[in-house]
Amino acid sequence: MKKKILAAFMAAAMAVSLGACGDGAASDSKDSAASLSGNSSQSDNTEDAADPGEAGGSGEKYTVGICQLVQHDALDAATQGFKDALVAELGEGNVEFDEQNAQNDPNTCSTIINAFVSSDVDLILANATPALQAAAAGTDTIPILGTSVTEYGVALELDDFTGTVGRNISGTSDLAPLNEQADMIQELFPDAKNVGLLYCSAESNSQYQVDAVKGFLEEKGYACEYYAFSDSNDLSAVVTQAADNSDVLYVPTDNTCANNAELIRNVCSPAKVPIVVGEEGICRGCGVATLSISYYDIGTATGKMAAKILKGESKIEEMPIEYAPNFVKKYNKEICDELGITIPEGYEVIE
Repeated sequence: MKKKILAAFMAAAMAVSLGACGDGAASDSKDSAASLSGNSSQSDNTEDAADPGEAGGSGEKYTVGICQLVQHDALDAATQGFKDALVAELGEGNVEFDEQNAQNDPNTCSTIINAFVSSDVDLILANATPALQAAAAGTDTIPILGTSVTEYGVALELDDFTGTVGRNISGTSDLAPLNEQADMIQELFPDAKNVGLLYCSAESNSQYQVDAVKGFLEEKGYACEYYAFSDSNDLSAVVTQAADNSDVLYVPTDNTCANNAELIRNVCSPAKVPIVVGEEGICRGCGVATLSISYYDIGTATGKMAAKILKGESKIEEMPIEYAPNFVKKYNKEICDELGITIPEGYEVIE
C-alpha cells in the first residue's frame, strides 16, 4: 500500500515534467522529482511514508489483517495482546485492524486470507494453526506472523525445522514443555494405569503433542491409548469411549477441544475421570490442571515483532519463532473439589 502511494506520486511528478519540458523529458523528469522531494513539505511526507523504518515519526499508517480461528479465551487474549503492543509501538491511529473470526472453519480461514491479500494489507496475524496454514498458502509476499501455534515445523510441514521458517512467516508458539506435562500427570495421578489421549485428528499440532506426551508417559510405565475425533460431530462418542477406558485423560492445546470443553466436562466429570490439559483456557472448561502460559503475553510478543517488521527494523525471513518465557502450574478448584482431588503445593488457582 505504501509503495502504491509513492508510485502514484512519482508518476504525477513525471507527467508534470513531460508536459513542461518536451524533448528533454527523460533527464528533466528526474530533476523535477528530485526538486519536489527536496523543497515540498508534502513530498517530504510521501517519501517518509515509503520508508517503514521511519514509521514512528512520520505518522505512517498501516492496515493489519487478523484471522482468528475461533472465539476462545486463549485466542482472544493473544489477539488483544497483539493489538495492544502494536498500537503502543506505532502510535494510536497509525494502525488499522481488519479483525475476522473464522468460527472454527479452516475453509473460512482461507476466504479471510484471500480477502486480506486482495486488499493488500501490510501484515497478517494468523491466530491458531489453521489460520497460519491458510495464510501460508495464500501469500508468499505479505508478512505473516502466527500466534497460538504449537509447532511451526509441523504446521507448515517443514523438514529439519530449526526455529526460523525462512520465508515471509514468523511468530510465537504456545507450546509448554511436553515432558513437564507428562511429569504433572505422574505427580497428580501416580496410581493411574491407563491414560487416554484425546485430540482432534484434523489438527496436526495436536497429533504432535499427543505423540510426544505418549512417549514420555510410556517411559514412566503408563499405558496410553489414542482417542482421536475428526470434528465436533463425533466428539461426544469418542469422549465417552475415552472416559470408559481411562483413569485420566490428557488433552493438548487443541482448538476443537477448546471450543467444546463444556461437552467434554459433561461426559468426564460424572464418570469421575480427571483431565490434564495443555493450556489454561481448556482447563478452565474441563480440566483439573495445566502447565500454563499467558496467551496475552505471547500476543504482546507477536505485536512487538510486527512493529519491527513494519518499521523496517527486522526482516521477517530472519526472525526466529519466539516461545513463552514462563510456565505456571495451575488448577481448576471447582472441578478438583467436584472430583475429590487434592492438589499439592506449587499450583495456582485458575481465576
